[in-house]
Parts: sequence; C-alpha cells; structure tokens
Amino acid sequence: MNALPTDQLTTTFSALADPTRRAILAKLSSGEASVTELAEPFEMSLPAISKHLKVLERAGLIARSRQAQWRPCQLEAGPLRDVADWIEHYRRFWTESFDRLDDYLHELKIKESKRVSKQRSKQFKRS
Repeated sequence: MNALPTDQLTTTFSALADPTRRAILAKLSSGEASVTELAEPFEMSLPAISKHLKVLERAGLIARSRQAQWRPCQLEAGPLRDVADWIEHYRRFWTESFDRLDDYLHELKIKESKRVSKQRSKQFKRS
C-alpha cells in the first residue's frame, strides 16, 4: 500500500510536535546559532541534536549554512506563517463561539436579575 503524500502543513506540525525542536526554534528566534550552542540546554548528544535539526530542516523551519568549520542554523519562519494562517480560521471560530456564550450568559444574568427583583417586590408587598 502506498503512503499518501505529506503536505507541508503536516510536515510542519510533525516537526513542531517535539518539545526539543520547539525549544530549538525558540532559541533560533533570537538569531543564528551553532549546533553546539543549540545543544547546550539539553542533556543529549550532538548526533541526537543533529537528528532534530534534520527534521526541522526537512520541514523548512531552519536553514543551515557553512562558514569554515562552523555550521550556523537560522530560523526560517515561512512554514510557521502557514501554521498561523491555518490556526487563524479556528481562532475566529472560538472567538465567535465565546461571543455567543457571552451573549447567552448576559441574557441569563438579566433574566435572573428580573426574577430576583420580582421576588423582592413580592416580599416587600407582604411586609
């Protein structure tokens, strides 16, 4: 059975699924860094970090260049923009849902306020 082709969004989400890779991207958001610099905060080998970098590179989230012996990595934000655009559709959905919930709760509050007022006026009339 042939595997379905993977779209860019799926590849990006797959790369972002790992907390180590997300931490690497966070570090790169402040500027380029070497593999050694990226490996510093993690308790893992350089080959393990390199595997994470390959995943990020295949997803188009980082670019690596070569400057003599130094191979700096830099963030490529294009795929993140695609993720943000995709999520934006759902943010609007949730915003609209919360707005409807807010309207409904406001209606309930008004109804409750009227009910309490009626009870108080009945009690006042009895007194």
